This record gives sequence, structure tokens and C-alpha cells, in this order.
Amino acid sequence: MEAIEQRIKEQGDLVRSLKSKNADKDQISAEVATLKALKDELAALNPAGASTSSPKAEKPKPKKDDDKKAKGGFTLKNAKGTKDYTPQEMAVREKIFSTIIGVFKKHGGITIDTPVFELKEILSGKYGEDSKLIYDLEDQGGEKCSLRYDLTVPFARFLAMNGKEYQNIKRYHIAKVYRRDQPAMTKGRMREFFQCDFDVAGTYDAMIPDSEILRVLTECLTALDLGDFTIKINHRKILDGIFEVCGVPEDKIRTISSAVDKLDKLPWLEVRKEMVEDKGLDPKAADLIGEYVQHKGGEELLEILYKDEKLGNNARAKEGLDDMTLLFKYLNVLNVSKHTSFDLSLARGLDYYTGLIYEAVLEGSAPPTLENGEKARATVKKGTDELDESTVGVGSVAAGGRYDNLVGMFSGTNKKGQPNLVIPCVGVSIGVERVFSILMQKQKKEQIKSNEVEVYVVGLGGVSVEERMKICTELWDAGIKAEFAYKLKPRTQNQWDACDRDMIPLAVIVGGEEIEKGVIKIKDMRTKDESQKGGIEYSRSDMIAELQKRLAQI
Repeated sequence: MEAIEQRIKEQGDLVRSLKSKNADKDQISAEVATLKALKDELAALNPAGASTSSPKAEKPKPKKDDDKKAKGGFTLKNAKGTKDYTPQEMAVREKIFSTIIGVFKKHGGITIDTPVFELKEILSGKYGEDSKLIYDLEDQGGEKCSLRYDLTVPFARFLAMNGKEYQNIKRYHIAKVYRRDQPAMTKGRMREFFQCDFDVAGTYDAMIPDSEILRVLTECLTALDLGDFTIKINHRKILDGIFEVCGVPEDKIRTISSAVDKLDKLPWLEVRKEMVEDKGLDPKAADLIGEYVQHKGGEELLEILYKDEKLGNNARAKEGLDDMTLLFKYLNVLNVSKHTSFDLSLARGLDYYTGLIYEAVLEGSAPPTLENGEKARATVKKGTDELDESTVGVGSVAAGGRYDNLVGMFSGTNKKGQPNLVIPCVGVSIGVERVFSILMQKQKKEQIKSNEVEVYVVGLGGVSVEERMKICTELWDAGIKAEFAYKLKPRTQNQWDACDRDMIPLAVIVGGEEIEKGVIKIKDMRTKDESQKGGIEYSRSDMIAELQKRLAQI
């Protein structure tokens, strides 16, 4: 508990320092959110009424209308940044997962799994400024652990431990990750969410796996039917070369890169202000960077950059330009170029990227536009650490890049100071929650079929439950998804209502007369006219064949 109290004191000092320096509002809001989370953690450890040496606790906020108090005294609500999913919502999510997995498998992907938490030292120092969003766990048994922030670093750790067996692997992994971020629930910005990753690990000729990764991403977004999308691409070596020729000191390259990455959310003047006032960059260097990073286009942009004398003489930039030239060649063959935009403002804030980087955005995924034409700046709801959702967009729905050195960070070094194991990697991560939020906006919940039942067995006139069970057993044995009422003598109307409620397309109808004649009736429940009347009669022996025929046409 003393450790947490000390962290609260240090975090409080940091917040006060930032405010006194008139630091960036987003940075202050993020640090305030961290402070509040630490206080909540301390409150959870303290018994009610126990004294503490921590800073004075905030007054409890009035309960919201949606906070339901249970008889046992619990407040029934979801933890901030998390949510429950209804059967209809899960039907949509399962379709998203199956669609993405289908594409991954088509390209030779095999899956692995890793623990939901890792040793803290594994995650530390891999995410740049975003490291403050990692959820740390209490020390248990002498190990300091943290919830995984993404699926990439755990994969690199897996390769470092199993590198002899998996020198080359196409891996996909679908699992939850955790970030102590400011949530915007309807925009898919959450603290607990799924990522769908596809990565190629191994030593191959330049840009071949990179180009297939972009093909995989294109197929996923097309199959999900999200509408028009653009994959913004850039290269870390080109970006680093630009920073070098503009006069950015080597020790500031990553932090300046993180500032540039905000250009999709903030106007250039605010990004420039952050670089100069908050991060101490020379104003002349910032102005030179501005001339470069506002360029975007296609292959033609490569010609412009090649002709730039300063970049042409920079080894990093030249290597990146050569990679991009080769990449465009392959993307043209793979029919992906039409979906891409070469965007020099794309930086990707994570520290581990070494080469090609990319992210996918949709029309309408950007922040709202103000009357003056500028993008709205993300703001926090008054009295909370949650984002005002009217000021933020969905953001990118997928992102990734090449990370050739990450595995080596975990493998130790030899006498020459070189990593014991080097496995180059490139991958992409699709954010399910953001995809889900977009798809849910496109359809009404009442139009979503939450189960996959194809046939409902309707009993008329007191037909026994055993008879309905017998028919369902035949259907199940034939691989047909079927249900029947869990009542000995169900009301007929209730059975029809079940078909309508669950959008079950076909009904098998059986009554005393049908049993005597050895027949059943089949009715298409999607058709509400009188042409079928009480259903079309078929021999019991023809039931399976007729149902399979009809289901094949649905």
C-alpha cells in the first residue's frame, strides 16, 4: 500500500508540474486519468473508513441513473472502458471473427496463444509514450506483472523462447488486450478489447511478406463490408531520414516521431507547438519537418523524394525509398495499390517499428470537422476521465508494420554485443471493437439473427414432446440446426412467436393427423402470405432431403 501511496504522490507532482507549464491538454488529461486510476486502486485496497496517508480522497460523485444498486450493496455497472455484449451483438462479433480468421487461414496462417499477463520487464520500454497506458498488477509471489498491451510484444517473446523451432512462421492470434486509456465507447475506444493479428516471422527477400500482409488487410476490410477504406503507408527509415536532414538530434527522433503521428487528429500548428514548446525542438527544424510531412500521394511521391538532394544523400532515407519502390511494384501485382496512400505524416508512435508502417482508415473515421474546416480536438467529459464522443472519430481500424529488432531484445547478446537471435517480423493488427462499432451503426439490432437455428419443430394438438424430440434428433443427426419448445403441451401461438423472434426460416409442423398418415408439413416462416396455408405436406421419409434442398437455397 505504501508503494501505491508513493506513486500517487509522484503522479500528483507530475500533474501539477504539467499544469504549471501549460502543457498539452491531452497530456495533462492522460496523466490525470493515471492519477485517478491509482487512487481507485488504493481505495480498493483500503477497508471502508480506514485511514491512509495518501492524498485527500476526492468526494464521491453522485451516482448516475444507470448505476443500479443491488440488495447486497453492490453497484451494478461495468468497469470503465468495458462492456457486456448482447446475443445480437455477439452474433455480429462472431461473424467478424470468422470472416477475419477465414482470410488469415487462406494465406497460410496458424494460430498460437499467450498469457493475458506478462512479466512487467517484458512490456517495459516497448511502447514509447504509450507505456503509461499499461495496466500493472500487484506483486504476486515475487513477480511483477502487467496485462498485455498488444499481441505483438508477447509474440516476440514467444519467438525468443522458441526460436529454434519457429524460425519461420505465419502466425495469427485473436485475443483481448488492455490499455488504461480514455474510453469513447460508441467509437470502439475501450480499455479491454480484442485484436486480430497476422504476422510473418522469418528471413525473406525484401518487401515480399510486407506486400502480402497488406493484401491480407485489404481482403479482411473488403470482406467485412465496411465501405471505402484507405491504407496509409510510410517507412520509418524515410521518416528518420527526414528528421536527420531537418536537424533533429538522434535522442529526440522517437519523441518527435510520436508528435508527427498526431497529424491525423491535430492541425500542423498544434503539432509544431508540441515539438517546439513541449519537446524542445529547434523551431527551424520543426518548420523543415512541416515541409515534408504534409506530403501524401502514390508512387509519384517517390520520384519527388528521390530528387530531393538532402534525402538522396541520407543513407536511412535512401534505403527506405528503395524499399517503397519495391513495395509498390508488388502491390501493383497483388491489386492492392488502389487502396493505398503514401502518407509522410504517418509515424506510428510505438518504438519497435523499424521499416514499413501502415494503418487503415475508413471514410468518416476521422474526428468531426469544425465550422472553420479544422478537425475537432478530443476533449474530456466534465468531471470524468472519459472522452467526449462527439469530439473524436473511430480512428484507424487496423495498423501494423515491420519490427525486425524486437525478438533480439529478448534473446540476450553475445560477446560482440549482438543479439543471440534475430528473427525479422512484419504484421498487422485489426481492431475488432472499432470494426464492430461501425457495423452496428449500419444495421438495426432487431434485424440481427442471434442464433443459427434453421428449423423449428412445431407440435399441434397436444403432440407429445417425445415425438418432437424424435424429429429434432433426426434433424440433428443430419446436421440441421433445430429447436423445439421445452413444454409438454406448448401453445401453438407461442411456437410461431419463437420462429418470428429468432428469425428461424423453416418450421416442421406435426400433429396427430400427420403422425397417423406418416407425413409432416414444412412452412417457410419468412413468407407471410396465404399460399402455404398450414404448410406443404411431405412424406416423413422425404423430410430431411426436402429441408436440405430448401436450406441450400437460403
